[in-house]
Amino acid sequence: MRIDKQVREAVDRLELPFNDLGIDPFGVAKADLRIWGTMVAAFYRYYFSVRTQGIENVPTRGRAMLVGNHSGGIAIDAAMVAVSCLLEMNPPRLAQGMAERFINRVPFLGSWASRTGHLTGLPEHAERLLEDDRLLMVFPEGARGTAKLFNERNSLVEFGSGFVRLALKTKAPIVPFAVLGGGEAFPTIANAYKLGRAFGLPYIPVVAYGIPLPLPAKIEIEYAAPMHFSGTGNEDDAVVHGYVEKVKEVIAGMIHAGAGRRRGEPAQLTGGRS
Repeated sequence: MRIDKQVREAVDRLELPFNDLGIDPFGVAKADLRIWGTMVAAFYRYYFSVRTQGIENVPTRGRAMLVGNHSGGIAIDAAMVAVSCLLEMNPPRLAQGMAERFINRVPFLGSWASRTGHLTGLPEHAERLLEDDRLLMVFPEGARGTAKLFNERNSLVEFGSGFVRLALKTKAPIVPFAVLGGGEAFPTIANAYKLGRAFGLPYIPVVAYGIPLPLPAKIEIEYAAPMHFSGTGNEDDAVVHGYVEKVKEVIAGMIHAGAGRRRGEPAQLTGGRS
């Protein structure tokens, strides 16, 4: 099946309350989602040849939080995760991410992001999505994660704790995931922070080959079993940080196993069946 037809059928099967104009209560537009999905799905299938494991661990309905690592100087991983949920799940689901605030300062980019399902990263937006039983995609490393250099691509930097408090408050399960290959697709050797700030960006990634375009590296996505934590979101920091570390350990384990597998070392998948 042609990729554009596959994306169209997946978007049409999304269990979202689109109105007669094809727009849902959060401003997601079917027409824009089809265009975005077709472009990104082409990269997913043919350029990065993405291999997804453990997709059965993502709930087919109801609220859930996808929590994973960043790698590569640009957020290739977020787009690939969103497409994996759109194309590999039955029924398909829209994984909605929390976009960095600077995106709203870029002409047209903020509204485009909203129309394709990605809202500004405000806590109230994330809470509304989960309360509406949506699938929320979170990268607790934030911009620090995409700023990792090539030799740091299989590491994790400090996680924020807000995602755990949100999961506790909304009673949402956390599905850890790991993305491997983003660092190879966009091998950053340095970050131009001053130049980035001049353009209203956190930084501008610099690659050795000069042209800031991704390479056709093989990307892998692995989802682990959902994690459930009890609480209200008002727990002491020590309790919350303990939960954060448990999620981080699962993601780190998948990255370690995946990195060994990509080097040809024998390793077991940790995130579910193929």
